[in-house]
Amino acid sequence: MLMNISQKYLELKSSLPKDVNLVVVTKTHPIEKLFEVYNAGGKTFGENKVQDLVHKHTEMPKDIKWHFIGHLQRNKVKYIAPFVTLIHAVDSIKLLNEIDKQAKKHNRIISCLLQVHIAEEEGKFGFSYSELGNIFASDELQSLNNIRIEGLMGMATNTNNIDTITKEFKQLSTFFKECQKYSAKNVAINTLSMGMSSDYQLAIECGSNMIRVGSSIFGARNYAK
Repeated sequence: MLMNISQKYLELKSSLPKDVNLVVVTKTHPIEKLFEVYNAGGKTFGENKVQDLVHKHTEMPKDIKWHFIGHLQRNKVKYIAPFVTLIHAVDSIKLLNEIDKQAKKHNRIISCLLQVHIAEEEGKFGFSYSELGNIFASDELQSLNNIRIEGLMGMATNTNNIDTITKEFKQLSTFFKECQKYSAKNVAINTLSMGMSSDYQLAIECGSNMIRVGSSIFGARNYAK
């Protein structure tokens, strides 16, 4: 018997270790599908387009924790600053400054993850390992009062080569542990967002404590408009 969306969500959720947080990826999926997850107990959703995130936040219950998981342009931060719970893919100090600026306008502290470029693909965004070390040590980061760096996020190479993915996940996990030594008023490294529908089990084995899963719950995406 084919499982419906709520059953897939509950099965996936129950299969995860207790210390692993599940972000249900909603991109391209209509609100009625999201409600199936919500009614089954799902309260943490991730969206990768600002316009879609704002729309879904407006239409859905306000106890949902909305994560922004896509590439975020600085001129669009203002639209999600009033409500976003966690921004996953912060890939520049300029973007951090803008998030801080917009968060201050709403008297909020916005939690962020710094994206690390771990893939072999050039098209992926993110800091290098050396760049991150410099950021943690910088006075500029210390001056930001309305953001909180809670961890790291990474995306492995889009490949079927398990050895490549494993190597990239393990490197990021090791670096994540090293970063936990950094402590400041706006830095508390405790979240490693790593793993999607195709590789989340491997990511968890390598140390991830937050996964971003959509297709395994909703089925294949329909990008047609």
